[in-house]
Amino acid sequence: MEKVWLKNYPKGVNHEINPNVYKSIVDVFNKSVDKYNDKIAYKNMGASITFSELDELTNQFAGFLQKQGLKKGDRIAIQLPNLLQFPVVLFGALKAGLIVVNTNPLYTAREMKYQFVDSGAKAIVVLSNFASQLEEVLKDTKIETVVVTQLGDMLGWPKSHIVNFAIKHVKKMVPNFHLAGSFSLLEALDIGKLNKYSPLELGHEDLAFLQYTGGTTGVSKGAMLTHKNIIANMLQVKEWIATDLTDGEEVVITALPLYHIFSLTVNCLCFLKMGGTNVLITNPKDIPGFIKTLKKEKFTLFTGVNTLFNALANHPDFTTIDFSHLKFSVAGGMALQRVVAELWQKKTNTVIYEGFGLTETSPVACVNPLNENNRVGSIGMPVPSTEVKVIDEEGVELGFQQAGELCIKGPQVMKGYWQRPDETEKVMLTSDWLKTGDIAEIMEDGFVKIVDRKKDMILVSGFNVYPNEVEDIAVKHPAVLEAAAVGIPDEKSTEAVKLFVVLKPGHKVNEQELKDFCRQDLVNYKIPKHIEFRSELPKTNVGKILRRALREV
Repeated sequence: MEKVWLKNYPKGVNHEINPNVYKSIVDVFNKSVDKYNDKIAYKNMGASITFSELDELTNQFAGFLQKQGLKKGDRIAIQLPNLLQFPVVLFGALKAGLIVVNTNPLYTAREMKYQFVDSGAKAIVVLSNFASQLEEVLKDTKIETVVVTQLGDMLGWPKSHIVNFAIKHVKKMVPNFHLAGSFSLLEALDIGKLNKYSPLELGHEDLAFLQYTGGTTGVSKGAMLTHKNIIANMLQVKEWIATDLTDGEEVVITALPLYHIFSLTVNCLCFLKMGGTNVLITNPKDIPGFIKTLKKEKFTLFTGVNTLFNALANHPDFTTIDFSHLKFSVAGGMALQRVVAELWQKKTNTVIYEGFGLTETSPVACVNPLNENNRVGSIGMPVPSTEVKVIDEEGVELGFQQAGELCIKGPQVMKGYWQRPDETEKVMLTSDWLKTGDIAEIMEDGFVKIVDRKKDMILVSGFNVYPNEVEDIAVKHPAVLEAAAVGIPDEKSTEAVKLFVVLKPGHKVNEQELKDFCRQDLVNYKIPKHIEFRSELPKTNVGKILRRALREV
């Protein structure tokens, strides 16, 4: 497919980036420390860390890891929510040449065991709240170095003591555990002070992360992301937004977990490179508490997923927040619904720009242009040094405005799946093209529209029904807060559309009324045959609605 759209590329954005300007993520980190020394890098729960303080703490943690005998290429699991401890451990591990295995703190013991065994992790940093589950599986793993941190460890005296006491003894959020030979994070940092960190030579092809994902096929797999992959994506994002942001002055709200690839690259890493401040939100599900934090900050950017934007914008206290400094917001992770985008813009007087990516693409592949031609319902255009195409079931490339599987090529595309050459082969085409598993259309001007996930498509009497389309119509009803469409077996039509609906507080609509509402904008076979009302929908840790869980009901 010709790159005819390059003539429509956003003004001031180069078509290409050069990852060779940095040797490694640690090189990026060091140069940011030199440039932004005394500026605040991360804030959380009323405490903050400057770039120079972060440099010192990460050197200490890297020294500790080296003291424990951990070597370049060893894997370390990080199982933390958004706390100041996260960047300390993350950059300390990267400085020591380790490969970071980001782990969801809410994983069950079974899920933890699978990831730790599969990755061959030799070390872990875990929040005390989840240490009891680690105790259950530790003997079945290769983990030898265990570091436990408490929620308030980085908040400074006396707040750290007060928070830790309340979490453990008042709220009783820390189950009893016994991890023989483990270190507290503060002990580890003290050891690191005495064992000076020895810098290592890191290069583009060295692995930085094993980022686990369900991927486009099968069970959870570790996407191998190199230092080059991440550097490239940082530069791609920076190039895309450079004309609208000022280095050293931006404040970004980081509500999505840093262990998720979206927040990891876009927030934690990109804004560190730009000298920005990340305001870390530990529990974004606590909307009232989240809003209290937002009222205290003069934030300039906001990243999130559709469900988070929706929950905030529909909260009665949302309008008490000062949005005068907010420049724009970025949505990813799932489709941004038009009704949510319009409500957010109405209440904040700012725009949400939708982007698209995968764990396998580090993650950003496409984004809507800023301040020009933003199209709600589109994921925008390919970022610099990135190509896209769509193919049919036989792998034949399709033309413009033809729906097919989206494929991506660029320096941000993963090296492959960890110890899964068979799974890598399923998604990597020749010439380094990645099959995404998403059905998309490419417009002649370069804008890309995701129709839906290939595996979520519903087949009704031979016709394809895309859940996103049904959901977008349903949420336009004034009584509907959230909706999710799935296919269920049907004797007459192979599958039928079933819609799960959450209503706004105090609002009512019955099944037939909602079907009639959908009938105004959907052809007959797309109209939900079954509607089930629920108090909530199952979601991932990031807030993406789990259609798979609904299909299994």
